[in-house]
Amino acid sequence: MPKDIRIFTEDLEVAQAILHRDEAVTKRYLYQQCYPLFKRYFDGYYTDCENCIEFINEIYVLIMTPSRKTGRCRLMSYRGESTLTKWLKSVCTFYCYSQFELKNRQPETETISPPNPEKSKSGDRKQPKEPSIDEDLSMFQREDVEVILGLMKNKRYSQLIRLRHVELKTDKETAEALGMSMDNYYNKHKRAKEMFAETLRKEECDG
Repeated sequence: MPKDIRIFTEDLEVAQAILHRDEAVTKRYLYQQCYPLFKRYFDGYYTDCENCIEFINEIYVLIMTPSRKTGRCRLMSYRGESTLTKWLKSVCTFYCYSQFELKNRQPETETISPPNPEKSKSGDRKQPKEPSIDEDLSMFQREDVEVILGLMKNKRYSQLIRLRHVELKTDKETAEALGMSMDNYYNKHKRAKEMFAETLRKEECDG
């Protein structure tokens, strides 16, 4: 028998009011009631915004702009199956990560220096290093990491990532906790990291 899903009716009504451009509800909910939520993200993560109000404006545009693919905006995907603040947390988490990734992809200004004959002939520039999963995790607080882990389709993989990279168990301890041989563990670990990265880079909350 399927488990009953709780619907947060009041939050759904707020979302519908925002969708219908109700200025009073939008201002009261996003810019006043949820201000502490947005401030935590603005203070804690890279956003490329001058102040918290600008950050809230960015999130508003993000959730209200229709997708080119579906013609639906992100807020239309909210169905009241969680609180609206929890939904907004996942939006903020992915937005901040995408801004952080974009910043890292931008080339840094290089000073011109005389050629160095000791540099290898294969190329003078090092290829940019792909961020590791530990580097990805380091920019998030624990509750935000749990949001991402909760979105992973394979719960065994998410548990592996939680044990190894959040609780910082060793490879052997993680394998034992999951009842895996080491050969199987290394194989699953690679796949779990790939799924984590895929989930992390997925378009933010686009239903």
